[in-house]
Amino acid sequence: MTRYLVIFVLLMIVASLGSAIFFMMHDRGGSKRMVKALAIRVGLSVGLFVFLMAGYYFGLFPDRHL
Repeated sequence: MTRYLVIFVLLMIVASLGSAIFFMMHDRGGSKRMVKALAIRVGLSVGLFVFLMAGYYFGLFPDRHL
């Protein structure tokens, strides 16, 4: 289940970055939509990092040895 959550959040990060690029090209500095999209991307990235570090610390992810 956590694998799908991580993949979903990564897709949301890429989508937010894509929307920021779109707003940068089309708004030409007229609005704050690009800044908001980048702030959402940073928030998602930090949240995912904290989730992964906490999950590792608390043993939620099993060790997989090759």
